[in-house]
Amino acid sequence: MQASRAAGIGVGPLAVLLAMAALAVLPACTLAPRYRQPPLPVADQWPIPAVTVPDAAAAALPAAPAPAGPSAALHAARDVGWRDFFADAHLQALIAQALANNRDLRVAVLNVASARAQYRIQRAALLPSINATGAFTREKIPPALTNGFPATINQDYEVSAGVSAFEIDLFGRVRSLSHAALESYLSQEESRRGAQLSLISEIADAYLTLAADRDLQRLSASTLQSRQDSFGLTQKTYEAGGVSGLDLAEARSTVETARADAARYDGNVAQDIDALTLLVGATPDPALLPPGLGTGVTGLGDLPAEMPSSVLLRRPDVLAAEHTLRSANANIGAARAAFFPSIDLTANVGSASQQLSGLFKAGTGAWTFAPQVTLPIFQGGRLLGNLAAARAAQGVALAQYERSIQAGFREVADALALSASLVRERDAEQALADATARALDLSQQRYKAGRDSYLNVLDAQRSSYAAQQSLISVRLAEQQNRVTLYRALGGGWLEHGT
Repeated sequence: MQASRAAGIGVGPLAVLLAMAALAVLPACTLAPRYRQPPLPVADQWPIPAVTVPDAAAAALPAAPAPAGPSAALHAARDVGWRDFFADAHLQALIAQALANNRDLRVAVLNVASARAQYRIQRAALLPSINATGAFTREKIPPALTNGFPATINQDYEVSAGVSAFEIDLFGRVRSLSHAALESYLSQEESRRGAQLSLISEIADAYLTLAADRDLQRLSASTLQSRQDSFGLTQKTYEAGGVSGLDLAEARSTVETARADAARYDGNVAQDIDALTLLVGATPDPALLPPGLGTGVTGLGDLPAEMPSSVLLRRPDVLAAEHTLRSANANIGAARAAFFPSIDLTANVGSASQQLSGLFKAGTGAWTFAPQVTLPIFQGGRLLGNLAAARAAQGVALAQYERSIQAGFREVADALALSASLVRERDAEQALADATARALDLSQQRYKAGRDSYLNVLDAQRSSYAAQQSLISVRLAEQQNRVTLYRALGGGWLEHGT
């Protein structure tokens, strides 16, 4: 670095550094549009009263406490931790294991880390980068360039510290980009919460499905055994001439039907365990697998009636979409700022000498101060194109935000609509199962008394078996719907209630 380059400037190194610091901390305006939260693109209330009626087993479980007042609706689901909602200790253990091992959730966590790092990189542009450099130069000058004098060898030692091409953010371009990166990071964090919510919901569904299939497996096995015993008696009666060959064939068909069902449910149970293994990320302990739907796995009490649809604004996917909208809004500010002049600053303070031993002696100080102003005059439409693209991206983000709210509204509305109907359906299926079991008992008594044919017994067996299968299916649907409602209202990413 040559000291003579700054010989005509009457400021010292201290003044240069003070000017740099003042420019670096100068507050910058921003040209981003003022953000206003869009109005809800859905009705203020759901069309169905927000009521969930727990079954007899779940009713015995302690319900999550819900405070009175306007915040009760929000607390009812979103602020109920998954350990408070899922009262089954085995399911809690599987969820905890999945949160530690699931690969999809791990990817979501790493995406958050990547977005955080990108934000830190962009935020660093708001401050000057100060670098220290040291250089040694040795050069030979040939006689052709020294007017006939012998060749000379020159050497220089230099040390300096300073900034290079630091943009003074007078119009907020860098600040807008930093804000956009921050919102992208926050969006990724909400997406991670959403991924955790979905994972917990999927594990609960898989757990419930396995429980129901094990009930069906047990039902089909017991039905097969009873029908085999019944077929054995029918075959002996047929050999004694007590029943016809049609009765024997019908009895045989019921045995084979039960055998086919037993094989199918065995396969379903194996597939359910495989699905649970994938979600958990490791082979689950057999002791944690559910024996059946005999005990409730949820502890959510009744939700408040007339729950406002504004609770959707706290869903992770809606929050992620809103942060994306805010990021797009900030990018418009950066695109606008590109139309205005930009100021870049390069400054260095150091020492230069031809001898290493004299590098820091008096008279070796050197500095440079080189601000540069760039005013865009003609860009061939590039700046206008960038602004139009930023505005279009904001429109896309707004549509996606509204779409997220509408999708959430439908999910909650569907779950609420099913809540009461599934309770009535379960009660009806329970009554049907009781009635068909009673009819089976009466038909067997009438057959033994010789008052009915064996075909009536077989019909009663089929009806009772089908009714018990339907009862298990509707109980599964009721439990899964309760989990769906919990997830749709944004609950599931907290471990304990707040």
